[in-house]
Amino acid sequence: MTLTRLAVLLAALTLPVAGKAADTSLKVLDYSELSGWGSDDHDAALRVFLNTCRDFKTPDWQSICAVAAQQTNARTFFELFFTPVLIEDGEPALFTGYFEPELKGARSPSARYRYPVYRMPPEARAQPWLSRRDIETSGVLDNRGLEIAWVDDPVELFFLQIQGSGRIRLPDGSVIRIGYGGKNGQEYRSVGQELVRRGVYSIHQVSAQVIKNWVRRNPVEGAELLRHNPSFVFFREITSIDPNDGPIGAMGRSVTDGRTIAVDPAYTPLGAPVWVEKAGKEAMNRLMIAQDTGSAIKGAQRADIFFGTGDKAGRAAGRLRDPGRMVVLLPIQRAYAMLPEDSL
Repeated sequence: MTLTRLAVLLAALTLPVAGKAADTSLKVLDYSELSGWGSDDHDAALRVFLNTCRDFKTPDWQSICAVAAQQTNARTFFELFFTPVLIEDGEPALFTGYFEPELKGARSPSARYRYPVYRMPPEARAQPWLSRRDIETSGVLDNRGLEIAWVDDPVELFFLQIQGSGRIRLPDGSVIRIGYGGKNGQEYRSVGQELVRRGVYSIHQVSAQVIKNWVRRNPVEGAELLRHNPSFVFFREITSIDPNDGPIGAMGRSVTDGRTIAVDPAYTPLGAPVWVEKAGKEAMNRLMIAQDTGSAIKGAQRADIFFGTGDKAGRAAGRLRDPGRMVVLLPIQRAYAMLPEDSL
């Protein structure tokens, strides 16, 4: 079967995704249906793709990665070896942003630096383990040498756990870089949605900064609000990457601002190129790479866009909550294998 014939056949089908709910579907598109495709910087996307494609384990992805390293025309490469696939699960698309926060801290506790950043204890691997409330109030992690550092702000520490990675700037100006080290196995609950449920804010008012300000204005109620989220993230110290590179994502490689997204790997393969059509005030049509995951990122049309490191990136990421569409680029052979036999 020729590639042209295969593309026509695929584009005519909407198929259920194996192992997913009945309302989850797969529809193959043509590149002409991707808004703004021809105007993107495909070379930039290819460089980011190459950063993690070497870690693919399956033959079809490995073959494509080998070819990718020899490409001189990135757009032609993507169009020749990938098929755009729209995967939907009945939920509307939602794009949010994330960033690498930088907290102030120290290697030893003091009156200022009182809030520990923990490594994962061995017993937490038997999941689900204790809730956030239990961990913070029982003393189960005390005096065990699990602290990487202590920071000065419990609210920023909470959001560091949501981001999953970050930096801690020490009093002497040096930096500790930390990455995701595991979690307690408890389901993530959004504290922003809880504030909306209570009638404190409307859904359009809630952002990370709004939540932080509310918790600081209401310290007692704020502490309880944060414990509404039972999920608790542990960290590990990262010493293997250049300080100028991005933080480590779920694939064990540095992520890239403006080109990396966090996705739900139940729907989108990690390492896959994903065409993002983000609506909203600052529309964005761009080829990104699915190199990360997140506790709050659940669903076929759900993605978190990485904005970079520091306060400016944090402000931009915190404002983002937009609709749109994401289309996964899959190897043609893999898309072909999804077809039922009686359709060939």
